[in-house]
Amino acid sequence: MKRNIQLLLSSISIVGLLLSTLVVQAGGLDDFKLRYFSLSKHLHDQNKELNDLRKQNIDPAKNTRINLTELLDGGPPKDGIPSIDNPRFDTAKTTPFKQNELVIGVVINGEAKAYPLGILNWHEIVNDTVGGTNLSVTYCPLCDTGIVFERGNTTYGVSGKLYQSCLVMYDRADDTLYSQPWGVGVVGPKNNRSLKRLPGVKTTIAAWLAKHPNSKILSTETGHKRDYLRYPYGSYYTNNEILFPVRNQNQRQLHPKAIVSYVWEADNQTPKNRFSGVSHQFSHQELEKVGQKVVDFNGRKIKAIWDKELKTVLVKELDGKQIPSSTAFAFVYPAFFGK
Repeated sequence: MKRNIQLLLSSISIVGLLLSTLVVQAGGLDDFKLRYFSLSKHLHDQNKELNDLRKQNIDPAKNTRINLTELLDGGPPKDGIPSIDNPRFDTAKTTPFKQNELVIGVVINGEAKAYPLGILNWHEIVNDTVGGTNLSVTYCPLCDTGIVFERGNTTYGVSGKLYQSCLVMYDRADDTLYSQPWGVGVVGPKNNRSLKRLPGVKTTIAAWLAKHPNSKILSTETGHKRDYLRYPYGSYYTNNEILFPVRNQNQRQLHPKAIVSYVWEADNQTPKNRFSGVSHQFSHQELEKVGQKVVDFNGRKIKAIWDKELKTVLVKELDGKQIPSSTAFAFVYPAFFGK
């Protein structure tokens, strides 16, 4: 009996030592969890998202824009990353976030709100109403894509799936899966449908409040216990690592985590596994140097400007109307819009 206990303790010590070694090799506990968290997919039904469609007599294989083999499990199950569906808000005086906290800012019909990435890193989707418009503020921490969509009378959740390493949302009304960087339905009854986008700005709380001092700021009182003041992805934001397979990286000329902004407009074509329409990307590093760039886009000219106050890229029509765009890590653009 004593010998069995000694063997058990020795085994536990060896496992602990191996885990400690892996943590050190990964660069720390957060990097370790990020690198190996996808293994948790074996603890839940990996096909729930597609099985929910089959229950509606919808065959995913016949209602898909993408190759289903490229629809990967990110680790958490459907709704394992919980969207925020009843958001509460703070003011500039009551928010616990520091002035340099990154946010996605939205203004509609005179109402301004800011959604800290410290919260979006943990929840990825906030279903809200701003200026009388129902919308979903979405953010993928693996791709740095922040996009605001009109949601109508439905809400969107996190499917637990990834496509080209990026968030796949699902519509709670009919379980259609949407590729967030495209804003296009890729599997399900609304396959190929493009969601309407609204302008959102990735900037800091300080810069946002300088322009919108009465802006509401998403509260950390979400109903979930998370450390919203800590970045949970280790060194991922700046290192070279891309955790999941992504294509067309031979077309990328920037560091994989360099920040770009991109604009896109889908057309009526529906080719398998790729985008159809027009798109353009702008390097933040380049725009910060030159200040402005005018390009041809879908039969007209548009301009990208470096906003010195917001310290980010805004894309506009020549008459000044803002065009919905998204920031992204540089590896994202060729993966989704490359030829």
